[in-house]
Amino acid sequence: MVVVVFRSRLKEGGEAELGKVGMRMYELASAMPGFLSYKDFVAEDGENVSIIEFDSIETVDAWREHPEHREAQRRARTEFFTEYQIQVCTPVRERAFKG
Repeated sequence: MVVVVFRSRLKEGGEAELGKVGMRMYELASAMPGFLSYKDFVAEDGENVSIIEFDSIETVDAWREHPEHREAQRRARTEFFTEYQIQVCTPVRERAFKG
């Protein structure tokens, strides 16, 4: 499994359009082979954090290079975010408890 952590801060005024683009990106990503999950969080200080899981680095790379996703990346830099950080990680250890 590969985990992508996407941290960002929004520019003012672009929330509605980003919501539309984000929904389309979820539609595309979740239909791709190897997609496992997506969760989105907003911290009290306004930072957004998305955690996306894919089954391999190859599927992450395929998502990164998807043409519509590439256009969304371009728009993100010019229209939606003041800053962002992407971390692509592989778990070293995993534990779970479901009580």
